Amino acid sequence: MQRAPVRLAFAGTPAFALPCFTACRNALGTQLVGVWTQPDRPAGRGRALATSPIKQAALAAGVAVFQPESLKTRAAQAQLAALAPDLLLVVAYGLILPRGVLAIPRHGCWNVHASLLPRWRGAAPIQRALLAGDTQTGVCLMQMEAGLDTGPVLLTRRTPIIAEDTGGSLHDRLAALGGEVLGIGLARLLAGTLPAAQTQATAGVSYAHKLDKAEAVLDFSKPAIELQRQVRAFDPWPVAAAEIAGERVRVWRAQALPASTATAGTAPGGMLGATRAGIDLATAAGVLRVTELQRAGARRISAADYLNARPELRARR
Repeated sequence: MQRAPVRLAFAGTPAFALPCFTACRNALGTQLVGVWTQPDRPAGRGRALATSPIKQAALAAGVAVFQPESLKTRAAQAQLAALAPDLLLVVAYGLILPRGVLAIPRHGCWNVHASLLPRWRGAAPIQRALLAGDTQTGVCLMQMEAGLDTGPVLLTRRTPIIAEDTGGSLHDRLAALGGEVLGIGLARLLAGTLPAAQTQATAGVSYAHKLDKAEAVLDFSKPAIELQRQVRAFDPWPVAAAEIAGERVRVWRAQALPASTATAGTAPGGMLGATRAGIDLATAAGVLRVTELQRAGARRISAADYLNARPELRARR
């Protein structure tokens, strides 16, 4: 007698969740019965309503889509319960799951989280890891409970953070790892070989607070290495910003260099030199060399092109 497929419900919103959505669709022995995603929101200069990447993928796949403003209402919970899911998979959904929702699926709720828990619980683990100078990160497949990212961990995948990583590159790599770890978890669940969930350690807990645009403004009273991390972490959003020789620009790429005798007496943020290699700015410790930037209303350009556009700075080369 053929076993009935495991009924899956999926809750996610941004592009980060797409590999996990694909893993759900491709998992043998399962049936994806519905997708939950954030309501359509105004976006762009025209403020037209935009659908989430997960909604677009679900509609293209012919999967039912649900977009409640909250999961705390009886109506929203009844809607989920009516589909009788065996397992709810949550990936960057954006809404808190109340206890009533957690209790609906037979196997509970799983979450794919972009950090090595308990390091960086919360909304922005990718950027916080870069800002802190972490040398590695990863994804965790976690059994959800009422606390914020506090549940026991089923599976983990690690990846090093390399010097070239930005918020964007790390996002894409972790999203792919998330799809892999979820696919493995589903296969093991169906095979009856899922490992026992491991309780998170009580030591080393940190919280990845939501990003704020104000954080992207570079404060040159900080060391150059911290500013370099900001530039990397805030690419592609909200993008680091700084004032260079009286002009506010967005900073896309920068390099931390050691201090030299030339930095003595220069106030933080002051220009130390401007060459085709980059624009050197004084910091509290070391030099920040800006190599790629963007003027207001213009495209990203190299430091060399920026200097061509500002001939008054050429004397500093």
